[in-house]
Amino acid sequence: MSLKITFDDSARAFVLDAFGKKISNDGFVVEKNHANQKVVTPRGEEIKADEFAGIRKGSIVLLKSNIVSLIEAAEAIKS
Repeated sequence: MSLKITFDDSARAFVLDAFGKKISNDGFVVEKNHANQKVVTPRGEEIKADEFAGIRKGSIVLLKSNIVSLIEAAEAIKS
């Protein structure tokens, strides 16, 4: 059984905090204990807070809310 949790924008900071991340002053998702270290997608792209789409199973992998990232995440989940 696959567990999926969805949330709206108001819970974004709470969800990120639960995984050791936060939103920087310039609006990027960064490591909570290293605010100068931006979090990147599997493709190496930095993630602005308003682009954050979720976290998938495995080591912590954050997703952007663009079609390419979401297709890649769906393909990774299938395999």
